[in-house]
Amino acid sequence: MPTEEHDTDLVARLQAGDQAAYAQLVEENAARIYRLALRMMGNEADAEDVLQETFLSAFKSIDQFEARSSMSTWLYRIASNAALMRLRRKEPEQVSVDEPIERDDGDLLPRQLFDFCCLPEDDLLRDEAREEMARAIDDLPATLRSVFVLRDIEGLSTEETASALDLSVPAVKSRLMRARLKLRERLSAYFSQGPVIAESRNRGEA
Repeated sequence: MPTEEHDTDLVARLQAGDQAAYAQLVEENAARIYRLALRMMGNEADAEDVLQETFLSAFKSIDQFEARSSMSTWLYRIASNAALMRLRRKEPEQVSVDEPIERDDGDLLPRQLFDFCCLPEDDLLRDEAREEMARAIDDLPATLRSVFVLRDIEGLSTEETASALDLSVPAVKSRLMRARLKLRERLSAYFSQGPVIAESRNRGEA
């Protein structure tokens, strides 16, 4: 990741209207912003729109950048806001993501916990397993998806994720826990049925 000195120099050049600095900002950050947008939006066309909107917004508001976070975190914040605004226009209102997940016995765990963490690597690397994981992430509520993508896919720290999404650290931890539990339950169902599905397919081919 760029250093604080790198960001300071780049911001100064951007605020001075240096055209080469604008090109550098895009070159250094476009790939990660596009990955986030694609994960958030689920299709390339919307992801490209979010990518373009992110850099246009950044260029317009660069004079307001106060270096309270890194440039990359600031761009993540702009991109996340742009994606969430688009998704809110598409998705119905959902239950608060900060309400606790509780079973009837009060335990904060999903109802199905097949231990897919210890499956053979070949099972985890199958194309269909990766596709199911991608679908599971896409099906997360947008507010949970944004936290999961930034924290667990892009590798931001909890504090950086909180800054990027303008959330408190406890809120990030709560949403990340909910996202992980939802994914674990969804993928538990998938992997627990895997052997049965494979056997049926083999019988069908015979």
